[in-house]
Amino acid sequence: MSGQFGLLKQKRFAPLFGTQFLGAFNDNLFKNALVVLLTFQAAQWTTIPVELLGNLAAGLFILPFFLSSATAGQLADKYDKAWLARLSKVLEIIIMGVAAAGFWLHSLSWLLAALFLLGLQSTLFGPVKYAILPQHLHEDELVGGNALIEAGTFVSILIGTLAGGLLAGAVSQPMWIAVGGLAVAVLGYWYSRGIPDAPPPEPDLAVNWNPLTETWRSIRFASGNRTVFLSILGISWFWLYGALFLAQFPAYTKNVLGGGETMVTLLLAIFTVGIGLGSLLCERMSGKHVEIGLVPFGSIGLTLFGLDLYFASPVGLVGTTAHELTALLSIPAIWRVLFDLLMIGVFGGFFIVPLYALVQTRSEASHRARIIAANNILNALFMVVGALGAAAALGAGLSIPALFGIAALLNAAVAVYIYGLVPEFLLRFVAWLLVKAVYRLRSEGVEHIPLAGPAVLVANHVSFADAVILMGASPRPVRFVMDYRIFRTPLLGFVFRHCGAIPIASAKDNPALMEKAFAGVSTALANGELIGIFPEGGITLDGELQPFRPGIARILAANPVPVVPMALSGLWGSYFSRIDGKAMKTPFRRGMFSRIGLRVGAPLAPEAATLPVLHERVLTLRGAVK
Repeated sequence: MSGQFGLLKQKRFAPLFGTQFLGAFNDNLFKNALVVLLTFQAAQWTTIPVELLGNLAAGLFILPFFLSSATAGQLADKYDKAWLARLSKVLEIIIMGVAAAGFWLHSLSWLLAALFLLGLQSTLFGPVKYAILPQHLHEDELVGGNALIEAGTFVSILIGTLAGGLLAGAVSQPMWIAVGGLAVAVLGYWYSRGIPDAPPPEPDLAVNWNPLTETWRSIRFASGNRTVFLSILGISWFWLYGALFLAQFPAYTKNVLGGGETMVTLLLAIFTVGIGLGSLLCERMSGKHVEIGLVPFGSIGLTLFGLDLYFASPVGLVGTTAHELTALLSIPAIWRVLFDLLMIGVFGGFFIVPLYALVQTRSEASHRARIIAANNILNALFMVVGALGAAAALGAGLSIPALFGIAALLNAAVAVYIYGLVPEFLLRFVAWLLVKAVYRLRSEGVEHIPLAGPAVLVANHVSFADAVILMGASPRPVRFVMDYRIFRTPLLGFVFRHCGAIPIASAKDNPALMEKAFAGVSTALANGELIGIFPEGGITLDGELQPFRPGIARILAANPVPVVPMALSGLWGSYFSRIDGKAMKTPFRRGMFSRIGLRVGAPLAPEAATLPVLHERVLTLRGAVK
């Protein structure tokens, strides 16, 4: 994990990380300090019931995300994002001044106004922090950068929440809360001064100040890219799922575990550490690329450990007084609860980090900030709907453990729905499992695969698993041209059919299908997609590279695009190869974690990619190992 932590030493990332960390810390310091203060000293400030005050504070903080996210997205596309980051920190300093005035005047209205303005300031900064990452980080750094941002955000939320509660209870004069917040805001501004310039993609954009019409426009634009929009829905679902669990911790601790405030803090800390750990592990598990195969893996864990939390929740621990933390930790069932919460956090990190990176890489640069603004709007909407749904369910008599179990089952249903609409997630999961659980893949030169624009990938064909492995290694989706007979294979046929593979037959077997395949290739390349072909025309029977057929020449004659040669090695003799004459006869015939390799060469211009040249390049890349 040294790669992603190395970003903390880079000027193009470290100031942004510090700015975001301190901003999230300050938001939660002030918000929680205010809630604690009003909870235990409500009579000194207002006649509004304590229960209503807590919800009012939460609602005021989240309201700007509905009202101003669309405007913030436009501003982030129109103006330099580094300048906007500094502006947001200046606003934070002013807002802390408003809070100080509220404490000085003993005015609840001023304090709630400061809380609303903090939400507005966070709304302004939201599109900046995610849209700026692709401008300052390389593609192979995006996962690590997003992981650090997510881990840092959750840790800062935890520390800020704890610090706010401690500060509210420890100081005799509430003014010190505003002083502390002001000091953090000034430090955050200092960090923001170091963020490198991030020129706007649409400097001539005419800002629409109508929040309703612009919100609708942002959501409609995001929905134009199906994969991006479903990723946004997945992110929003995670925030609903996570917020639902977090909101129940106090009542769950009191009414199920029989604990007190320290136990609530422990649950929050365990959950937060889990998300941070899962986020940071994403870079290592994804090989520094945007690996959306981790998303289904994350959703599986969220469901399994959410269900286990329902079954693990103990019965009969609640007494007349709260148990001490040490007493609770002596009970084995409590450790199972803590483990479940830790793993929900870890798998939540696996789930959300690749989705954020996918939204950044697949969104048009000119509209990236506005798409992220649409994401923020839907995040807030989902969390509100989740809170209302949980309140209704609990009000109808549902227990908190049962609520956790139902949420876990709903998570499984949402996952199946999304993966059914975009099979690429499931395909990348299969590829990720194949190269992690069956093989040990070592790849070189993957950076030669273009991140944008059309290209043809040419590789040797050693086994039935070749296409899946290449799809998993590619940073972009690949549509392979494949023998139509492979679609009859039960599992592989399902995978290839749902990832847009193009079936082809020989002129002798089915000339109409052959012509349809070449037409499909031309359409895909015209749309800027990657096409993958195996020029040998079939899986090798002896492990050697066979002569290349002329189909690639016909493709390039009609579509002069770059050609990327690549070669797989180490797959000959595997379960999916034809070393025994027929593939898939002897499972694990070479054991688990057998080493395989992928080497990718520099792209060739279409006029240079003749059959002899391509054959020689692929053979050289493969080397002596079959």
